[in-house]
Amino acid sequence: MEAGFVKTEIDPSGLATITFGHPAHNSLPSATLEQLNAHIQSAAANPTSRLILLKSAGDRTFCAGASFDELLALADENAGKAFFSGFARVINTIRQSPKIIICRVQGKAVGGGVGLMAACDYCFASENAAVKLSEISINIGPFVIAPALERKIGLSAFTTLSLNPTTFFDAYWAARHGLIHAVQPTVDEMDIAIGQFSEPLLNKNTEALTALKRTLWQGTDHWEVLLYDLAGISGRLALSEESKQSLRKFKQR
Repeated sequence: MEAGFVKTEIDPSGLATITFGHPAHNSLPSATLEQLNAHIQSAAANPTSRLILLKSAGDRTFCAGASFDELLALADENAGKAFFSGFARVINTIRQSPKIIICRVQGKAVGGGVGLMAACDYCFASENAAVKLSEISINIGPFVIAPALERKIGLSAFTTLSLNPTTFFDAYWAARHGLIHAVQPTVDEMDIAIGQFSEPLLNKNTEALTALKRTLWQGTDHWEVLLYDLAGISGRLALSEESKQSLRKFKQR
């Protein structure tokens, strides 16, 4: 399996752009999740960064979520929990970051990719963006990302996403339900909008922005335990023969 990558660039204005990528539709195997977590922590702690932009490589898929190859290779419940805990760590790191994190979504997002969108503080997308929670299709469930999605879009919209695992919901559906904050017709126009949004924030008092972020995330401290408990549920279900068979069918398509 080819390796993914994560890189961070901080421009003179203080915008830290974290880019991740993987040949398999920007999926997130454990190694890439670990790198992503480390880069977010580093950018959050760097005194030269004032705002963080999270994006993926390429111009088609934002993020395909969990690596199916790695899911198929899971040998026991400990390995399963450890894999899904990678998503828990990234979500908690985004939550705990003292800096506002903006998400840039240029295309489709599936599973854990939708969770990343929900975890970020503000989300921009192009009209090419679409979201899908496919977990039920492979006989598991979107457990680790559920708290982030419920917080952002509410229980009803989360129910719609999770119980329609073969349906992509477009960017405007996601915007109506609060997952996306701004939709632009093209990727170029989205990038212009991100620049226009970011520029004034980069000149604002960082202490005030940090205090605002803490207010926005009030009531989520229990996620430090909750998300890892949910990772254990996903890890156990991923070991079932029904899940393995479904994963093999997906890979054959």
